[in-house]
Amino acid sequence: MNLFILGVLSGAHVILIIAALLLLFGGKKIPELMGGLGKGMKEFKKAMKEDDGTPTPPDATEEKKNEPLKQ
Repeated sequence: MNLFILGVLSGAHVILIIAALLLLFGGKKIPELMGGLGKGMKEFKKAMKEDDGTPTPPDATEEKKNEPLKQ
């Protein structure tokens, strides 16, 4: 089905879609929206890995947060 959709959209259609997005959201808001979308996808993939039952190793930054402060 994805190939069918790509076959229907021509270059002019893509340009019109991009122009409409710029008019609706503005140039500054689009990078923020894409960043949020990327973070959401990352969280989704992380949740999918956790649901598989495969353990994920803890990050090194999390280990440092849990260590007590040395004086």
